[in-house]
Amino acid sequence: MLGQAKFRGRVLQVLRDSRVFGALDETLLGDLADVLELQEIPGGSLVVHEGDTADSMFFVVGGRLRVSRRMRDGSVLLYNEIRTGESVGEVGLILRQPRTADVTAVRDSTLAVLHRAPFEALLTRHALALNRVFSQAIFDHLRHATQVVERHQAQSFVVIPLHEGANAAEVALGLVEAFAKVGRVHHLPPGLERERQGRAGEGEVGKDRFDELEEQYDYLVYEADPNPDALGAAWTRRAFRQADQVIFVAAAGSSLERGTLERQLAAEPGFAMKRKHLAVLYPAIALRPEATSVWRAGRELERIYPVRTQYQEDYERLTRFLRGKAVGVVLGGGGARGFAHLGVLRALHEAGIPVDLVGGNSMGALIGAQYACGMALDDIRDQTRQFAAGGERLTLPLISLVSGRRVQRDLQLMFGDTAVDALWRPFFAAACNLTKGGTTVQETGPLWRAVLASNSPAGLFPPVVHEGNLLVDGAILENVPVDAMRMRLGTPLEKRRGNGTIIAIDVDVREEMGVDPTLTRLSVRHTLKGFFRKPENPTPGIADILYRAGHIGGLNQRAHTVAQSDHYLEPPVSNFSLMAYKRADEIIEVGYRHAMEAIASWKP
Repeated sequence: MLGQAKFRGRVLQVLRDSRVFGALDETLLGDLADVLELQEIPGGSLVVHEGDTADSMFFVVGGRLRVSRRMRDGSVLLYNEIRTGESVGEVGLILRQPRTADVTAVRDSTLAVLHRAPFEALLTRHALALNRVFSQAIFDHLRHATQVVERHQAQSFVVIPLHEGANAAEVALGLVEAFAKVGRVHHLPPGLERERQGRAGEGEVGKDRFDELEEQYDYLVYEADPNPDALGAAWTRRAFRQADQVIFVAAAGSSLERGTLERQLAAEPGFAMKRKHLAVLYPAIALRPEATSVWRAGRELERIYPVRTQYQEDYERLTRFLRGKAVGVVLGGGGARGFAHLGVLRALHEAGIPVDLVGGNSMGALIGAQYACGMALDDIRDQTRQFAAGGERLTLPLISLVSGRRVQRDLQLMFGDTAVDALWRPFFAAACNLTKGGTTVQETGPLWRAVLASNSPAGLFPPVVHEGNLLVDGAILENVPVDAMRMRLGTPLEKRRGNGTIIAIDVDVREEMGVDPTLTRLSVRHTLKGFFRKPENPTPGIADILYRAGHIGGLNQRAHTVAQSDHYLEPPVSNFSLMAYKRADEIIEVGYRHAMEAIASWKP
């Protein structure tokens, strides 16, 4: 437990760093620190109960809290985290309002509590100054503004095996090596803690030591003890309570059932408040992972990551997701102009910018799926060009103009039985759901079917039928699915900008579609003439009309796409036609040059 002198010093630092309370003079800060009560809260404990009358406020001196609400059906809605240096409850203390939500300690935390009686006593001595800062606090609360200056606090993670034989030590060491490339990291293995506990003659490591480590490092990686004895179980529970995020580890091909340790931890207070992930560990020589969705049954997991043993690229991707720094690339549709995506991807590689998650629509989905499969960029070019040269057969136009059978067959040959969620690099394909009137994001099931649905323009190709729904090219609603990427980059609590980086690539050229102003209606005869005479204002054919109709939503969404992207790229590909597949190398070069110029202006 913190000594009173050390507690007062840390409280004073928290108050000085506060954007609101830091405005108080040193005398008042000292008086306020003197009346704050020290409370040590074990991880998982409820700090504030929704509906209770507010008779205090508090400052977080150490640890981390989570705001949540329990619904009538028993489910829990998780909201924001409260971190070291932040204050909670000013409005309730002044207005005597009921608490609006539950607040739970995510990990062992230290609070400095201001009760009503000492608050009112301070008001009699410092009325003007306190009223000013509390008014500012209420104002910030109403406009959802932060009240503190960002303070250093290590992010803490615990690595826990799901079952006997799961190599948690391998994952912990991989994370440590990856974290070391971006900050100061400290590994807390179970064996080392056993030795220290034995020498100290203590039942568990003191909290002061964890607080000191948080001040010294940027990342703490706790490793659970696989030994089922009392000391091992005690350390695992301790590490679990100290962690902000949990990384479970399972060996590929192992049982999907919940093990003893997992069930025990699920009963720990605050289990629902933790961000939980699963790393499925594969041999280094594994060619393709299993579908990740099978692991979700009975578990609430934020993400599932297939990881190859000692494959550092996989661990670096995992740590970027854990830190909220992952990079998602969104590839839009646009026929042959989509070859520009390959130029952009090449530029990102040369600039050292990782691609952690790929999403796409139409041509972007076709290229993105091959890229997520690990194919080389030149191979993607050749395979896509060969695929596009296959043509398609006209059919009786009851459902569509062409049958789509050749496209389906070739996509099945291209991707085989690979599932969307059985890739080392996560991928999704967007499609418009005609049945439900919205965008369907395909991230499970056969990869070929996801790409087919995203490449089936309504009217030109038959819709893809999936679970009773009709799926077509997603450009009807959004050609560059940035919203879907934002949802998958952000944490479950914060689907907003600031969590990861989105790079959107838009190759859908806004072309004029007009006709001779002297025309009063379109006719077959006039259109056929245009095929031979090449008039200044040619009459659009059915393919042109259907394509434009299928992309009208995406064109109107362009401002939203730009706003939701961290980096928006629009390679100048208007000089290339939709069917210019033979000019793939030229289009790739345009995309590459455009991206290199843009990247040079980006902040590191």
